[in-house]
Amino acid sequence: MSDIADFTQSSLSRLSHAARRLEEQGRLTRSPDPDDGRTTVATLTDAGHAKVVAAAPGHVRTVRSLVFDPLTRQQIQQLGRITATINTSLQRQS
Repeated sequence: MSDIADFTQSSLSRLSHAARRLEEQGRLTRSPDPDDGRTTVATLTDAGHAKVVAAAPGHVRTVRSLVFDPLTRQQIQQLGRITATINTSLQRQS
């Protein structure tokens, strides 16, 4: 869960509240990490996975219409290069 909090630039407390709500909905389970009891492993349940799968088409449509449709082919290529550079920088931070 700490990795997710870092990746999303969220506090562990905020993430824990969101995880608790997902647990109450039956979409997530949390358990101690078997290798490090100080950390928690979050796992999607079958219901949680099904929710992600069901939401994916609408998410893809929205991202496409808001992010990619307004851009030219050249701008999309530039965006790809920019995000690759940012990703490399983020990986160095980890």
